[in-house]
Amino acid sequence: MIVELSPRATEIAEHARQLLAAGGYNGFSYADLSERVRIGKASIHHHFPSKVDLVLTVVMRHRQQSVEGLAALQRHVGDDPLAQLKAYADYWARCIRDGSSTMCICAMLAAESPMIPPEIAFEVQGYFQDLTAWIAGVLERGEGKGQLRLQGNNALVEAQTFMSTVHGAMLTARALGDPESFQTIAHAAIGHLSN
Repeated sequence: MIVELSPRATEIAEHARQLLAAGGYNGFSYADLSERVRIGKASIHHHFPSKVDLVLTVVMRHRQQSVEGLAALQRHVGDDPLAQLKAYADYWARCIRDGSSTMCICAMLAAESPMIPPEIAFEVQGYFQDLTAWIAGVLERGEGKGQLRLQGNNALVEAQTFMSTVHGAMLTARALGDPESFQTIAHAAIGHLSN
């Protein structure tokens, strides 16, 4: 699903994404957003009548951008599954290191899933399903090429394990205040999958 927004709504959504990455669903209000975007709360409500509308839009855009980004990564890296895993990990390492996105918003929202609106939880679940499917496909191709090995030939479980490790590494980097720890952990996880 393509989420089309006006330039102002896009700006609001981008600031909301940053606030979600920093503190999750309950970590910001329209007052916080108003201060960052420098417009009144009424103007934000014009674009996004409720916080649910706003966050749902942000998550849908994040999911869409992730699918497009993974496809672009595959085109850029080529048919090299090991290089694809490394490029995925390196993307997040750069985001964490430069502060552009220190945490995946869907990871933050997944931690809050019992307390967030169900329509947002549904989109978050879809994000993780999309990512798991992509990683599983990469792992299967990597095993077929002799680059990667799967425990018990179960690509889905290995994909979930890798995905969990990557998102856990984001949390570790944040908790330790050490952006480099993310790349160390993510590359160790790739190393465990490599032949």
